[in-house]
Amino acid sequence: MTDTVRVELGPRSYDILVGDGLLAEAGARIAAVTGRRAPIIVTDSEVAPRHLPTLLASLEQAGIASADPIILPAGEKTKDFAHLADLMDAILGRGIERSATLVALGGGVVGDITGFAASIALRGIDFIQIPTTLLSQVDSSVGGKTGINTRQGKNLVGSFYQPKLVIADTATLGTLPQRHVLAGYAEVAKYGLIRLPAFFAWLEENGSKVIDGDSAARRHAVRVSCQAKADIVGADERESGDRALLNLGHTFGHALEAATGFSDTLLHGEAVAIGMVMAFDLSARLGLCPATDAARARAHLQAVGLPVSPADIPGVAWDVNELLGHMAKDKKVKDGRITFVLARALGDAFTLRNVAGELVRALLVDSLKA
Repeated sequence: MTDTVRVELGPRSYDILVGDGLLAEAGARIAAVTGRRAPIIVTDSEVAPRHLPTLLASLEQAGIASADPIILPAGEKTKDFAHLADLMDAILGRGIERSATLVALGGGVVGDITGFAASIALRGIDFIQIPTTLLSQVDSSVGGKTGINTRQGKNLVGSFYQPKLVIADTATLGTLPQRHVLAGYAEVAKYGLIRLPAFFAWLEENGSKVIDGDSAARRHAVRVSCQAKADIVGADERESGDRALLNLGHTFGHALEAATGFSDTLLHGEAVAIGMVMAFDLSARLGLCPATDAARARAHLQAVGLPVSPADIPGVAWDVNELLGHMAKDKKVKDGRITFVLARALGDAFTLRNVAGELVRALLVDSLKA
């Protein structure tokens, strides 16, 4: 069974396909969108041995030749200028034309850097997302945000550039380490926390099924998450309004990631989980959100096994001034003020800019002790 979620963006609209076993059908799905031109597959060293043979076989079955795949090193550190330059050399070295299509097979790192490469190669060529992690299936593959990290912060160089198709095969999640499943789950919970309180309640009852591999629960979680993001992106593609709500927890989380050098010490989803708890705690301290709702958000994320405080990450000497410095470079800073995504209640998020710096510092100090 395949669920289809439509991202409505006029002539740039596209489908997100969600189902179990879709990778084996990807060739036919790709042909329906691009014809039978040979795509260039971009993947990484961990995903390639697991899923590349299935994708290549599906392309062959659909009568599509494929250029030699490009295999990047795995890990967040691949999202930088050096690896982007290597990727562009590899793409352009294949003698592409503007009719070329890139296929991003992998998690958020592969999807982000491949999408950015597609947006700048020959001033823009098509690309397709085949996300293979929970985080990328419910978040990074949808909505057209592409980019790389820099020394100054996460995703500070990039573009809005929509894919032609997203194929989310939930069966690929069965190959993920548990830690990566949990990291992706943080982004699933985010949709409940920002605008879908009934979905958050469902997660409180069924989250363990999603994490433990129940196929029906996973497909439901991915479909609902994709629909939630598609609705927001369709209404606000370039983050001038409600799309900013998708950054719940990210202002804190990106600072934590930067402080750990974008390493495996702290995965993106783990940072987002901590950041969401901090955002709810800040909301409660400001009297905007009931403390019981902040406690409920913390309790669920903690119950499924996610970190909920920087102190939960072993071996890191956190520095409040360093974290505040990273937050000051966040993409959402406007007129020198940090834009926070806060909450009035579970499922009722909003943005706020006039948060006193001393309150943020106090929250950070307390969080580092928690």
